[in-house]
Amino acid sequence: MKILVSNDDGYRAEGITRLREAMKALGDVTVVAPDRNRSGAGNSLTLDVPLRLFAAEPGVYYVAGTPTDCVHLAISGALDIEFDMVASGINDGANLGDDVLYSGTVAAAIEGRFLGLPTLAISLCTTPDSARCFDTGARVAHALVLALLRRPLDRSLILNVNVPDRPYDALAGYASTRLGFRHRSEAVIPARDPKGETVYWIGPAGSGHDAGVGTDFDAVANGFVSVTPLAIDFTRHAALPEIGRWLEGL
Repeated sequence: MKILVSNDDGYRAEGITRLREAMKALGDVTVVAPDRNRSGAGNSLTLDVPLRLFAAEPGVYYVAGTPTDCVHLAISGALDIEFDMVASGINDGANLGDDVLYSGTVAAAIEGRFLGLPTLAISLCTTPDSARCFDTGARVAHALVLALLRRPLDRSLILNVNVPDRPYDALAGYASTRLGFRHRSEAVIPARDPKGETVYWIGPAGSGHDAGVGTDFDAVANGFVSVTPLAIDFTRHAALPEIGRWLEGL
């Protein structure tokens, strides 16, 4: 079993180090990750400049690019390795609800799926004052990947996993969930650069809006590991007849 590990927090982040160690018990592990924090990069590919792959140590590579770049390079010929699956994370912070549209950690898993491999994205739901139990995230990742090896799922699925930031023995269990939805983000934060010009920071993400029973928000809030199956098809199939009727009037 050859496992590709990536993330969006950078190749030196604590989460990816813990994930790499957890995966070593299950197969041959190669890390290809961004050279720095690329949180929020989403599914972006770098197309305007060439990319370089650098070796940090045996089995660990970094790229001055996005998480999607990293996975694409690793699977599409930059390394002479035929990977069997992609594990992305452990993200330093939750990827709940509409976070998946922006998350580089989830994007790395999606790129692996685009390229034909089973994938998993795992995030630890840290907050500024939480315990940072990355060992819990690592144990959860190990358990889920082992389960995938023993009982493979439909290869079209991408598992988005969110782990409460608490000791492993304090977890309430695992829950199959749907994505919730956040309130709109906070307003942008204006500031001044050294030249006195106005600059802006993106405001914090909103709190859970659709966060009821069955959502990833609710599961994590109640101490469960949230496991959400994602699909790539964004088509709103139920709306196709309505759109067809609407187009008839053009």
